[in-house]
Amino acid sequence: MNGPAAAILLSSAIFVGGLGIAIKYFGHTELIAGYDPDTVTDEAGLASFVGTNILVIAGLLLALAVLEFTQPADGAATDAAWIGFLIVVFALTGWLIVGSRRFERGE
Repeated sequence: MNGPAAAILLSSAIFVGGLGIAIKYFGHTELIAGYDPDTVTDEAGLASFVGTNILVIAGLLLALAVLEFTQPADGAATDAAWIGFLIVVFALTGWLIVGSRRFERGE
């Protein structure tokens, strides 16, 4: 059990989840890095796409927080979860970068 790590992960999940909700459900596309309203063709689609993926990352952070709180700090499950988390977050980041381009006007 690693209480401080779990608390930090839980705080991060709440923050990232708040960003995802603000983007997806309230249309705050200005929170998206590199957002240019002049080149976006479907703002609602972009908000939904990015917001959904951000919420997935928040869910992964929450799952990792629960695992950190319930498993031994030096357990193999925790190590494997961190490796899996990093792989999935890097993959989602790439998917966000590539997938967001479909909402941009070609130049």
